[in-house]
Amino acid sequence: MKETQIFPIVVKTHAGLEQVLSEELIGIGASNPEILKRAVKFNGNNALLYKANYCCGTAIRVLKQIDSFFFNNNEEFYSKIKALKWETYLDAEGTLAVDAFESQSIFNNSLFIARLTKDAIVDRFRELVNKRPNVDLDNPDIKINIHVHRDNCIVSVDSSGMSLHKRGYRKANVEAPVNEVTAAGIIRLSGWKADTDFFDPMCGSGTLLIEAAMFAMKIPSGYYRKDYGFMTWKDFDKTLFDNIRNDANAQICEHDFSIFGADINKKNLGKAEENLKYAQLHQDVILRLGAFENSQPPFKNGILITNPPYGERLQIDDIINFYKTFGNTLKSNYAGFTAWVFAQENEGLKHIGLRPSRRISLLNGNIECKLMRFDMYEGKKFSNTGL
Repeated sequence: MKETQIFPIVVKTHAGLEQVLSEELIGIGASNPEILKRAVKFNGNNALLYKANYCCGTAIRVLKQIDSFFFNNNEEFYSKIKALKWETYLDAEGTLAVDAFESQSIFNNSLFIARLTKDAIVDRFRELVNKRPNVDLDNPDIKINIHVHRDNCIVSVDSSGMSLHKRGYRKANVEAPVNEVTAAGIIRLSGWKADTDFFDPMCGSGTLLIEAAMFAMKIPSGYYRKDYGFMTWKDFDKTLFDNIRNDANAQICEHDFSIFGADINKKNLGKAEENLKYAQLHQDVILRLGAFENSQPPFKNGILITNPPYGERLQIDDIINFYKTFGNTLKSNYAGFTAWVFAQENEGLKHIGLRPSRRISLLNGNIECKLMRFDMYEGKKFSNTGL
C-alpha cells in the first residue's frame, strides 16, 4: 500500500528552529529525526508526509527524497536523472518546475542544473510516449528539488507547493510583519504551554496573536490552507489526507486563558482585527489601541511576547530612546511577567536596561535578530544593566 511505503523525508525550517521542528515531528509520529542545517530528516510514509505539511507550525517545506547518486560529469548527471521513473509522479501532459541548489560542484550554476534536469525529464517522456510535460514556474503539477554538493546529487519532490508559512489567514499586512513560521517558532521557544495569559503590546497585523491562539487551541497550521503540492501527484491518497485532516481538526479545543494584543497604530490594529476575523479568532483575542509606555498590563503574571518595530528608517537616537522607554515600562509596570522580545540587533537594543536570562539567534526573513527573555520578578529592584 502507498501509505506503508517508507522513504526519506526532509522538512525545511528557519535557522534556529531545527530542534523545535524536530519535537513537532516526533509529536506527529516521526521516529529518530536527524537535525540538519535549517532542516530535519527522518524516514516516513505518505501519512507522515501529509501530517508534516498540515500540522507542523515550524515547517517551511516538506520534501520527499526519491534518489541520491554520485556523478563525474554533465553527461552522467543527465543520464541518472533521465533514468528515474518520472512517469510515476507526472503525466506527459502535466507541468513541472525545478528548483536547484549547488555548492562546490563542477556546475557552479544552479540555473544550469535546473535546465539539465528539466531536459532529462522531458527527453524521457518524449522517448516513452512521444509527448512532453511543460514547465510552469507558478503552479506546476510537480516541483522537483535538486541539491548538488560536490559530486553528490539528492533528488526530491516538493510536497508543499507554496511555502508553508503561507497559512491562508493573513489578509491584511503591515510593513515587515513577522513571518508566520518564525512566530510559531518564537512561541514554542518561549516554553509557553497556553497555561498563562498572553500579551503582545505591539501586535502589528496580529501574526503572533493568531499563532498563539492556534497553538493554545490546537488548531493545525494548515487549517486555513486549501492546497498542497502533493494534491497534484499521481499517487495522492485523498481518503488518507481527509482522515488525517479530520483527526487533527478533532483535537481543536477552547483555551482557558486570555490572549491580548495592543498597538499604538490604529491602522495596524484594524489589520489585526481583519486577520483575526478571517481566521475566526476575533472572539478569542482581545485588542486595544494604545502606546505600550502609557499602558498597564491587561492581566497579572502572564507572558509578554512581542516583535517591536525595527526602526530601520529611524535615527539612532530615536531607536535608543525607544528601547530605553520600553525597558523602563517593563520594569515599572510588568513585574511578575516573563517577557520575550524578538528584535533586530542594533545599537538601541543595548539600551533596554535589562539583562536577558536567555538569548536565541533567529532570522526574520534575511534580518538577523535576537529572541531575548527577561524575567520581571516582583519586588526586584532592576539596575540599568546593558546587554
